[in-house]
Amino acid sequence: MTRLLKFFIDQHGCAKNQIDGEIIINLLTKKGLEQTFDAEKADLIIVNSCGFIESAKTESINAVISARQTYPKAKILLAGCLAQRYADELHENLPEADGVFGNGDLSKIDSIIDGLSADERPVLVPEQKGVCCSDRNLFLSFPGSAYVKITEGCNNRCAFCAIPIIRGDLRSRSASDIIDEIKLLVENGVFELNLIGQDLAAYGTGAGDNVFGDGRAMLPAGTPGSVGIADENHTQKESALCRLLKEISKISGEFRIRLLYIHPDHFNDDILPVIKADSRILPYFDIPFQSGDDKIIKSMRRVGSQEKYLALVSKIREFFPEVALRTTFLTGFPGEDDEAAANSLEFLKKLSPDWSGCFPYSKEDDTPAYDFENQVDEKTAQKRADALTQMQADITKERLSSRTGKDYNVLIEEVLAENPEAPDEGLAIGRAWFQAPEVDGSVVVSYDRSDKNALEAVKSGRLVKVHVHSSGDVDLNGDFIGDSELNAKIKKTSLKFAQAL
Repeated sequence: MTRLLKFFIDQHGCAKNQIDGEIIINLLTKKGLEQTFDAEKADLIIVNSCGFIESAKTESINAVISARQTYPKAKILLAGCLAQRYADELHENLPEADGVFGNGDLSKIDSIIDGLSADERPVLVPEQKGVCCSDRNLFLSFPGSAYVKITEGCNNRCAFCAIPIIRGDLRSRSASDIIDEIKLLVENGVFELNLIGQDLAAYGTGAGDNVFGDGRAMLPAGTPGSVGIADENHTQKESALCRLLKEISKISGEFRIRLLYIHPDHFNDDILPVIKADSRILPYFDIPFQSGDDKIIKSMRRVGSQEKYLALVSKIREFFPEVALRTTFLTGFPGEDDEAAANSLEFLKKLSPDWSGCFPYSKEDDTPAYDFENQVDEKTAQKRADALTQMQADITKERLSSRTGKDYNVLIEEVLAENPEAPDEGLAIGRAWFQAPEVDGSVVVSYDRSDKNALEAVKSGRLVKVHVHSSGDVDLNGDFIGDSELNAKIKKTSLKFAQAL
């Protein structure tokens, strides 16, 4: 028998996987294990893997191999999306892993730990179950910010995407469960809450969903902008996401809500007036368009078009002239020729988002696109990704420049170490409302360390008032001008954040 006393978690992948990691931490600490932030001291190292694209898979596998080489006495558990998708293959071909545990039902981790303790080599791929969002006793975010998962899985079945294979069909949390969690987080001093799911627009539309207790929300196939509730006459009412935001607006206190990942083909138009009516819900939209070429969009098994997508963004900007927009592009999708690539460049230019990510297409097992004809070679796909990335860099620089000369509430994430050569010059890193955690740029905040008020105010997890005076390629630069008046209304956090420990 091996006594597993301390564990270390090595996180990979997206925000949804981060929440899974936080849940695993809570389940293991309840079981009596102690978390350590020093892998050298761990009896168990958990690689919480990503299995979305080829580069992410490679990174996760390399993390297991590296952990085995560096910490030969520790048990190594491969968990997460990669484990869920390829459990048997990895169990057979990755001897560096002492166990393999999928993410279908994280509550089953007890049996894996028991197996590892008994010096077995367990493998478990739990059946997909609900939306796993049990209590979290530590957050893998910077202080003051947390992710809130409202859906799991996806029904969109885009031709390139393996998410439904990994995480299953769409399931949504009940509205009351989400509201209770948000209330708890706000009561404990969390200011920024990022709602996540593979597609927030589809909230409440899963086959087994009944998020408000009055029936499943309906998602009309191929009808952009018309997600809604269907009564017995099939007339459309408010979307479930709209209803959820209205319930969130009833929560008292100071906080801000950001929506991440809304599929463009059925964007919930009815959320726009709700967001406009409550300044705590940010006009920040992450809409993964993937391509600007109509032929490729259709081949991806989407129903939009460049014209429809531009009209959607135009409508959003009518509501919110200073909207923050993020998107994603996928280059080298099968059948993408030079004309299609040029159309995506033209689309990006017209779209002019604040931020965008771009990834070359990689063939994913069991997805429809895997067997599509006219596959694009990796070099060409990367070249097209580089072109989009360069165009976005120019757009981002211009968009950031338009935000200078203004004052913003900035959520401080890190206070940088004192510079011995200039002990009175303080620097901190934070984010304004138009910057999502991890994926967007930051605000570099300068302050006077000899100023007691500034020294007290500029701390991780606190809001400060910053005058932004200049911009760079990705970040903004500003000066501390005072403690945010909102801090007096935000309770001092009693939650644990990994970055603060």
